[in-house]
Amino acid sequence: MRFDILTTFPDIFVSYFNTSIINRARKSGRINIVIHDLRDYTTDRHRTTDDRPYGGGPGMVMKVEPVFKALKKLRAVAPHKLKDTKVILLTPQGRTFNQPIARQYSELKRLIFICGHYEGFDERIRSLVDEQLSIGDYVLTGGELGAMVVVDAVSRLLPGVLGDETSSHDESFSQDLKTLEYPHYTRPEVFRRQRVPKILLSGDHSAIANWRKANQRIKKPRP
Repeated sequence: MRFDILTTFPDIFVSYFNTSIINRARKSGRINIVIHDLRDYTTDRHRTTDDRPYGGGPGMVMKVEPVFKALKKLRAVAPHKLKDTKVILLTPQGRTFNQPIARQYSELKRLIFICGHYEGFDERIRSLVDEQLSIGDYVLTGGELGAMVVVDAVSRLLPGVLGDETSSHDESFSQDLKTLEYPHYTRPEVFRRQRVPKILLSGDHSAIANWRKANQRIKKPRP
């Protein structure tokens, strides 16, 4: 699967995408992450991607032209596969990302992310995308963190990305959105008088499965 990320801060992604599971998935060819610097799609000598808002107000607003040019180039790469591609704008106004959405995305061939930054973006950018997405009800400096979250969550659902193919099925939210994962333990068996439950040491896989099901944490409803 391919992920394209449009941003004015490409260096933000270097450390995270070159670490752990995501890095292994990239090296194995199971995912391809391409970071595009929106400054490369500007025409002025200062490579300007934002400007002051019409009508006044604080902050700077992302310009529509660099985003349009970048998307035009990306869509021209494989126009016959656009039905398997989704262009996503990371924005607080978007629908809230969750595991079912991650599964929907994992069935596509390509995701293109647009990361806003600072005060916001030209409203006309919304007309260029397929979907608007938020990772939560709070304000971030930019959409880069949101893009990393979505790439991570979707990548884990792709065949061969996780070492154990049952891992993504057993994890929190995979089966029931109201339940979280069961408690996990590892060595040592005793730590500061706290012992690992005996059932987990029994070797009885059926009993262990029942224990884990009975001890899944319940997700508290939002107030």
